Amino acid sequence: MKYTEGFTRLWPTLAVLTGYGIAFTALAQALKAGLEVGVGYAIWSGLGTVAIVAIGVVLLGEQLSITKVLGILLVVAGVVLLNLGGAH
Repeated sequence: MKYTEGFTRLWPTLAVLTGYGIAFTALAQALKAGLEVGVGYAIWSGLGTVAIVAIGVVLLGEQLSITKVLGILLVVAGVVLLNLGGAH
């Protein structure tokens, strides 16, 4: 999203919008297949959070601090706990 410069650059904007479309379509398909809404959204947002941190570090030169690593671990742990709680 950073490269869209406020959605004023065409190709980066199209790439972001395409990514959003793919993400929402994948979530909708998972929910349609029977995944619970809370668990599905937790997985979707957790994967997105981890992916954005990774993109920031790899492509944008952001620093990976212990605080960021702990935050990612907490997000992953929360998603796992929600999955365990939803499994019957």
